[in-house]
Amino acid sequence: MAELDADLDHIIPSSLLPPVWAKLVVGFVSLLCFARSYDGDFVFDDSEAIVNNKVAGVVGRADLLCALFFLLSFLGYCRAFRESSKEGTHSSTFWVLLSIFLGAVAMLCKEQGITVLGLNAVFDILVIGKFNVLEIVHKVLHKDKSLGSISVLRNGALLFRMALLISGGAAVLYVRWKIMGTGPPAFTEVDNPASFADSVWVRAINYNYYYSLNAWLLLCPWWLCFDWSMGCIPLIKSFGDWRVIALAALWLCLIGLIHQALCSEDSHRRRILTLGLGFLIIPFLPASNLFFRVGFVVAERVLYLPSVGYCVLLTCGFGALSRQTKKKKLIAAVVLGILVTNVLRCVTRSSEWRSEDQLFGSALSVCPLNAKVFWERKSCFLSFQVGETEALKVHYNIGKNLADKGNQTAAIRYYREAVRLNPKYVHAMNNLGNILKERNELQEAEELLSLAVQIQPDFAAAWMNLGIVQNSLKRFEAAEQSYRTAIKHRRKYPDCYYNLGRLYADLNRHVDALNAWRNATVLKPEHSLAWNNMIILLDSTGNLAQAEAVGREALELIPNDHSLMFSLANVLGKAQKYKESEALFLKAIKANPNAASYHGNLAVLYHRWGHLSLAKKHYEISLQLDPGASGTKENYSLLRRKLGQMQKKDV
Repeated sequence: MAELDADLDHIIPSSLLPPVWAKLVVGFVSLLCFARSYDGDFVFDDSEAIVNNKVAGVVGRADLLCALFFLLSFLGYCRAFRESSKEGTHSSTFWVLLSIFLGAVAMLCKEQGITVLGLNAVFDILVIGKFNVLEIVHKVLHKDKSLGSISVLRNGALLFRMALLISGGAAVLYVRWKIMGTGPPAFTEVDNPASFADSVWVRAINYNYYYSLNAWLLLCPWWLCFDWSMGCIPLIKSFGDWRVIALAALWLCLIGLIHQALCSEDSHRRRILTLGLGFLIIPFLPASNLFFRVGFVVAERVLYLPSVGYCVLLTCGFGALSRQTKKKKLIAAVVLGILVTNVLRCVTRSSEWRSEDQLFGSALSVCPLNAKVFWERKSCFLSFQVGETEALKVHYNIGKNLADKGNQTAAIRYYREAVRLNPKYVHAMNNLGNILKERNELQEAEELLSLAVQIQPDFAAAWMNLGIVQNSLKRFEAAEQSYRTAIKHRRKYPDCYYNLGRLYADLNRHVDALNAWRNATVLKPEHSLAWNNMIILLDSTGNLAQAEAVGREALELIPNDHSLMFSLANVLGKAQKYKESEALFLKAIKANPNAASYHGNLAVLYHRWGHLSLAKKHYEISLQLDPGASGTKENYSLLRRKLGQMQKKDV
């Protein structure tokens, strides 16, 4: 056992630096690599995972957390061998079980984490157990009678560990199946075009081409893009495509490495290569399309764990090269050059994540054919968000970014390009239709949104936005039907209930409008617009008591909403509850001092209350903020006439 412990140190050597210094160096280099993005904006998935996510933003760190527990699981399994060298203890079993538990935690962070159990098994059999595949194949082919005497097959401790790994892995997968079911996520052709190809050969060729692209990104991470789907990588449809060369190069390298890992006479080299290939290949298997369809073409995040294997293989290669040449300083300079180059590339890439402009611009230079480069998770209408489950794409995102900044003309150009690149890109149609609606180009907006729901009948956001356009066109029956269809496909859709309520209000169907807005607030208690519209409708129809009750209920849920304070203050003023109304008006003005209507309505309150000097003050402030407010001008004129009459009377 002592020999095994020493051998393990030889396979996975400790750092040349003292542990504290090693940690400090790694930490410093990491800070250096990512320092330029620490104070950057929330971009890409951050919008949904952090900004708009109320429970936590940990979902955005899935790959990091998975890698953390993956490596802890592997190190725990290594610890089992060290503990097994201590006679009279059973702690090695504990470490194997702990390794399985940590693998389960890694899987909960990201499905890829479960592969650590396979890596542990390969590590145990081929690296620690020194299982010589070439020797076994030779004995099988020659029907050697000594086949049954192979030490690995007679190792009870090894077989016990394998049994624990298999049973533990099966239990974890069963629990995952019970919780989430067996149904795979629904992906579309634009997410992974090769997986929808009719020909098995086309699928196989393109999958292998994707593998070669991933390998190239590990070797030369220069062309990086946050999304590689929808047109980024055209399909290979024949063997005449020059890109087939990349497949041949990849498999020549892999076959050479695997041959050395399994057949090399140097036992140490064989085991190091096996460890490196295990880290490189096994964590990548869930993203390989071999077992199930995945929702991406290339995803740089899935290379995070395989990069460990790449580093092991690179180190092994340079180590072998340095032993065969006398120019060791040259080899050291090359290694240092690679490290510095990759650090500089990391710094550059980190700066591209500082803002959405930089991120989307960098993606557009890498993938100009990607229609999805234009889109984000939200539509351009305030409070009409388009929830998505997939990553943001480059072309659409640039268009959305421009629209958010008010540059609608440029945004329209990018959205049209997205639709041109993919005529079935319903999300681009939806947001383009929204901008056209804002520009009052209603006919084209209706055509685009109608086409979007025709292509994807369950696209609830497009149905809702189509209803908004139809409402603006005074096609009320069609608008109501569109809203109802949106709610049918997304039952918990507060924004759609809000817009449906507006439609009913336009049709003077007051009860239906109130019910729709009430549904919106039940689904989303902080829906300020729905609360406000209920208060205003009840106020305008003379139901002051109900309006007051609704206003108080709303402010209990959203106590800092100045628009609700303003609406309730108006109701209280009409009910002659002047003191309470004044307090709410002043609180609303403190929150939003530049709202002319707030000062104007407070002036009306003082005017009714008889506090004419205060009324005059706030009329004047309101007119300074909005000189064109005709109602305020008229009220101010009435007040001045009244003050003039009072002065004459006093004289």
